[in-house]
Amino acid sequence: MSNVAIIGGGITGLTAAFRLKQMGVPLTLFEAGEHVGGVVRSVRKNGFLAEAGPNSILETSPIVTNLVHDLDIEPRRVYANPAASKRYIVRDKKPVALPSSPQSFFSTPLFSLKAKSRLLAEPFVGRADPDEDESLAHFVQRRLGQEFLDYAINPFVGGVYAGDPKTLSVKYAFPKLHALEQRYGSLLVGQVLGARERKRRREVSKQSAKMFSFDEGLGVLIGALEQELAGHIETKSPVRRLVRKDNGWSILIGDGASEKEVCYGSILLALPAHKLAGLKVRANRDIDLSQFGKIYYPPVASLVLGFRREDVKHPLDGFGVLIPEKEGFNILGALFSSSLFPNRAPSGEVAITCFIGGTRSPWLTPVTPETLVKLAKIDLEQLLDLRGEPTFSHVTVFSKAIPQYNVGFGRFKALMSFLEMRAPGLFVAGHSRDGISLSDSIVSGHNVARRIQTYLGAAAKGALPLEVAA
Repeated sequence: MSNVAIIGGGITGLTAAFRLKQMGVPLTLFEAGEHVGGVVRSVRKNGFLAEAGPNSILETSPIVTNLVHDLDIEPRRVYANPAASKRYIVRDKKPVALPSSPQSFFSTPLFSLKAKSRLLAEPFVGRADPDEDESLAHFVQRRLGQEFLDYAINPFVGGVYAGDPKTLSVKYAFPKLHALEQRYGSLLVGQVLGARERKRRREVSKQSAKMFSFDEGLGVLIGALEQELAGHIETKSPVRRLVRKDNGWSILIGDGASEKEVCYGSILLALPAHKLAGLKVRANRDIDLSQFGKIYYPPVASLVLGFRREDVKHPLDGFGVLIPEKEGFNILGALFSSSLFPNRAPSGEVAITCFIGGTRSPWLTPVTPETLVKLAKIDLEQLLDLRGEPTFSHVTVFSKAIPQYNVGFGRFKALMSFLEMRAPGLFVAGHSRDGISLSDSIVSGHNVARRIQTYLGAAAKGALPLEVAA
């Protein structure tokens, strides 16, 4: 059989399905929930546009650009406002603009003279053992010093990854940093020389990649994919069991009260790791996936708050503000949403998106939405010189938000590779394997579709074994 079942309707599964459809491969996408898109959801209400999950996409790869083109939604793409290029980091309870040039770096109050001098010694720090699974915190302390860990890396990791540098693996969570050290012996040298290689590959670093969304938010991308895949998507269809057969895979779908069994030639698992852990798989013998349940997903609350422009004294002339853990605020950071993209707030008002929880303070997310708004408002009053009450609020809590690629994550990567080897025709992709950003997931979906196409072609010629012996 040449048909494919895709399990999981997030951005990875949708991208893979779209590409397979373009290749002429018969497919069905099964989503357990009521809608596809995963954590990507845009809500228009009272003149505000709220993103429940991710707020933007980085144009790091031509694969991302090509997807937008092929979906014919380029006219709706909106790039981030160049005037909102500043990124603020909190120091001594106040937002300080992150240096944007070597000249501004040496004059910034964000880092001490000692920390700036320490940076000049970075090219002379030796490489770590390439096989060592080093924490990001240890990596940064070793190469850049404690102050850069506290006031550059910690707020970035907290705001973007909802993670902790002390537990995240530099090798798996930030593989390009690890590769720069291993190849060039220096991050500074590697940043310069690595740029040439990225240019040849038509890739862009995440630091310099263009950021974009759409006129009505990231939901435009999900809607376009859903429209292209009409007739190929089955929602409210939880998959309970997969069994390898002589001619493909048998899939049991249903919630117990209503079940059906269908057969496919190949399967793509585009699921969060905690969902993967509960799946029953048999290929000659049962395959235990319960280990994937040990991948930690901290809870995160996303709050989109509206205020009258006159009530916010800060110019909001940037991307947003990230907050180091040692500064002691409730929020992990805030995006200046209406400064970044147009039509995010009504005239005379602004939209600010805050994040609470993560590995830093997971105990805060179970409180009521009203309490979360109060906690965020307390911080914004101090950080942005805010006065007045919110004119709008939209709160979304993800009990399991972002997979943490912690030290030891290599065993999960190895298990995913073993699963594919052990069960021919079964593929694993998505944010629990290939990176947590939306652009990472789009690239993951694109690449796995190519792998599936290759597998189906080889299987049709009888070039693959039906089963791998235990």
